[in-house]
Amino acid sequence: MLTWRIVKLRPTTRFSTKCLHAGQEPDPSTGAIVTPIYQTSTYVQEALGKHKGYEYSRTQNPTRAALEGNLAAIESGRAAFAFASGMAAISAVASMLASGDHVVVSENVYGGTFRLFEKVLNRYHLSFSYVDTTNLDAASAAFTPATKMFFVETPSNPVMRLTDLAAAAALAHEHHARLIVDNTFASPVLQRPLELGADIVVHSTTKYLNGHSDSVGGAVIAKSDEDVEWIQFVQNAAGAILSPFDSWLVLRGTKTLPLRMAAHCANGQALAEFLERHPNVRAVHYPGLPSHPQHALAKKQMSGFGGMLTFDLGSLDAARNLLNNVHLIALAESLGGVETLISHPATMTHASVPPERRRALGITDGMVRISVGVEDIEDLKQDLSDALKH
Repeated sequence: MLTWRIVKLRPTTRFSTKCLHAGQEPDPSTGAIVTPIYQTSTYVQEALGKHKGYEYSRTQNPTRAALEGNLAAIESGRAAFAFASGMAAISAVASMLASGDHVVVSENVYGGTFRLFEKVLNRYHLSFSYVDTTNLDAASAAFTPATKMFFVETPSNPVMRLTDLAAAAALAHEHHARLIVDNTFASPVLQRPLELGADIVVHSTTKYLNGHSDSVGGAVIAKSDEDVEWIQFVQNAAGAILSPFDSWLVLRGTKTLPLRMAAHCANGQALAEFLERHPNVRAVHYPGLPSHPQHALAKKQMSGFGGMLTFDLGSLDAARNLLNNVHLIALAESLGGVETLISHPATMTHASVPPERRRALGITDGMVRISVGVEDIEDLKQDLSDALKH
């Protein structure tokens, strides 16, 4: 039986304190306040069958265990499991399915998730129905007796649609299915789906949890003993684990997560308002704008509106001109780092989605996505203003 590092905090401990301390104790051999990088593949046993809780680093590693304890605490889960990527984390959750099972999925999910479901998992007699989860009546109609999961991404990538998580959990449980939530865009600072009824949360730790664009990883956080035991088993059996060094990097990131998210939210709101007023911008998608169709739900369900936004310039040429003329803002995939990144969903993050499906989802050739960083907001506005002149 594996054990997780015990979180020795009071039940009343507040969120930002959990980010700093949960899962982490001074190193017992030196007193180091920062969890060491236990860069080892195996552990010497005192005698046959007698060890100190660690046998082999695919199965357990002290640095990864510290991170997993931290993530479980800040997402209000029973246990967390760190994987080599966000897609490895989603694959581990999908391993809970059996041949013939059905999954209802938010229609506007990350392109990599769509690719995994449609190009890999459906080869194993699994089926997926993609629905607009902003309309839970439509989602309900997609459930069948074979439905075992309801997979939701909110806010969604890249059109920033929101799903009512409490209502989605009730719907899933009514059909004896699990609600799985990709919480990467919001982070546990802005919403904690397990507290709203979800069964499992997944993250790309590459993004806001790490926050510094120097690590790739993923995480699964579960709250039921049954789910914890299965994900634990799969993590060890399949072996797509997060390395000790990457675990250490993400632990460094979660310490400042509340501070960074406050800056991301402030800059995201200011940039969204700036773009909404710009004459060359046709539409802005950001839940913090009153013009967003689910602004009221965002205020109810989230404690902030985040640093992700998209806007439409009307054509591929206009988008290309903008993307090729920013200087401070970096043209790159990924998101959630302290530096501002800009991308073109149709040809980058969602290139694996068929063109007709992209159009149906509102992912136009003129759409641009920004992961707003923590630079001075006036510098970001100036960079976009100059590029928009082209």
